[in-house]
Amino acid sequence: MAQSPTPQITPGKEPFDAIVVGSGAAGGMAAFQLAMAGVKVLLLEAGQMLDSDPTKAYRTMEWPYKDLRRHRLPVGEFALSAAEYRTLDRPYGLTPEMQQYKKVMAYSGNHFTREWIVDEKQHPITGTPYAWVRARVLGGKTNLWGRVSLRFSDLDLKAKTHDGFGEDWPISYADISPYYDKVDTLLGISGTRENIPHLPDGIFQRALKLNCGEVQIQRAIAKMGRRLIPGRAGVTTDGVLNNKYRARCMGRGRCGRGCDLNAAFHSPGALIFPARDSGNLTVRTDSVVSEVLIDDSTNKATGVRVIDRNTRETMDFRGRVVILAASCLESTRLLLNSRSASRPNGAANSSGVVGHYFCEHVMGPGASATIPSRVGTAPTLDDGRPQSTYIVRFRNVTDRHKDFIRGYGFQGASGAAEYPSNAADTPGFGASFKKAVRDGYPARVNYTGFGEVLARKENRVFLDPEVKDAWGIPVLKFDYRFSDNERKMGADMADTAEEMLRAAGATDIKVRRDVLTEGWSIHEMGTARMGTDPRTSVTNSFGQTHDVKNLFVVDGAIFVSASCQNPTWMIMALCWRAMDYVKDEMKRGDL
Repeated sequence: MAQSPTPQITPGKEPFDAIVVGSGAAGGMAAFQLAMAGVKVLLLEAGQMLDSDPTKAYRTMEWPYKDLRRHRLPVGEFALSAAEYRTLDRPYGLTPEMQQYKKVMAYSGNHFTREWIVDEKQHPITGTPYAWVRARVLGGKTNLWGRVSLRFSDLDLKAKTHDGFGEDWPISYADISPYYDKVDTLLGISGTRENIPHLPDGIFQRALKLNCGEVQIQRAIAKMGRRLIPGRAGVTTDGVLNNKYRARCMGRGRCGRGCDLNAAFHSPGALIFPARDSGNLTVRTDSVVSEVLIDDSTNKATGVRVIDRNTRETMDFRGRVVILAASCLESTRLLLNSRSASRPNGAANSSGVVGHYFCEHVMGPGASATIPSRVGTAPTLDDGRPQSTYIVRFRNVTDRHKDFIRGYGFQGASGAAEYPSNAADTPGFGASFKKAVRDGYPARVNYTGFGEVLARKENRVFLDPEVKDAWGIPVLKFDYRFSDNERKMGADMADTAEEMLRAAGATDIKVRRDVLTEGWSIHEMGTARMGTDPRTSVTNSFGQTHDVKNLFVVDGAIFVSASCQNPTWMIMALCWRAMDYVKDEMKRGDL
């Protein structure tokens, strides 16, 4: 729920030391690192404020009977489905089919996120189909993320060296490993040490336990040379030091609603509120940034232009350093929209690379089944775990697959969820039906693949020359499609998911072969990639743009490739490294 409105600041006479745009994983980390070092920071968030009391900000334990519609969306609000992303024209919210609704949201819109997920009517997109999930609220998508926290390895960072495609990152795992350690220690992460070279271990807190069904699958696929491990969760299971806003995980589940203990990493409780308490951070919400202001005579960023979300008032805030952390695609839109006569292609875009090499994760293929040995057993508290299990990448690690390059992992679990998913497919009625549902309840298992999408130049976003959002800012037009590599990878995901469940003795196997709409993973990367050559990249390895030395990009936009591992922990490690660089440059007087 939103915090009660407070008076918003207006531009003052003196510039801030740094302006951070966006308050999610990257923005929160940037603001925290700078403010705690004594830097005066202005943090701008396009959405609403959250209460610093997590029991007011999140409704983790709300029961269905507390809501008249039993947690269904209100009449007049609608969340898009997988089919509608394919069948509706763009902009999705402005099609004739959607005119009956007052608000249209991405597929992740629900009773608990509806105040955070943007309205597609106010925030249109055009071009090829894309399921773009956007949260405009303090903390962004960290309030509802899946908490999967995996490290990249040199297999990811030096992928070109491994298979010849694309570009290597300008850093190695040795460069980023110390910052992963810092993030682990500051925020807390649950996991187990496994000594897998291409999935590096972290500094883990208490791990989640596998249930009996998962152990059965783990043992079966180990004979195939594959590894099933407890999920690595961005959740503190033992507690963290020096943060009054967070408590350890109590295993209650419902994490996707936002954790009212702040055990899961949410940027507000973990980073922003502690930084604000330092006295060095000013937070301004409801602040839609439309462009970066650049002095052409000095080629330096001087600040940003803000449109108040509610009043539509336009104002300019000044800062010595501007840091874009608005999420991959929003930061890209800001760069593209920061145009002038001398910068017709936008800010930091002399290379013409901004918007290109868009990549993410392909998902959808997988399989579900029943584990016969678990039928009729007592259910366990499986949905209370803040993370499921992970089957580690096994394709194109030491061998070469004949059909595709790069790899994928599986995320999923066995056991009893909050609602018995087997009920809908169980025939019958009455006492025998109830018994069948109860017997099958602990026995279900499901795994879905997450695969790397190749960073190809032709996959891009750019500004639509005609369509604007509710604040008059040009929207993004997508020219983005999965390639043959992703489609063949998806086919292999389905095959290997079935293969592993059969090896574990599962029955009633249902294989999913369809790839979900582009964007479903919510892992956007690569549209302002880092590199050493200003002709082919946008930033250096610290997110500092080649063209404008006091303009930084620190979110997923600077990724060179996607890996098949989830990006959030990498975003924060890279951001921490970048902020150390910013602080050093400020001390030297170079920023």
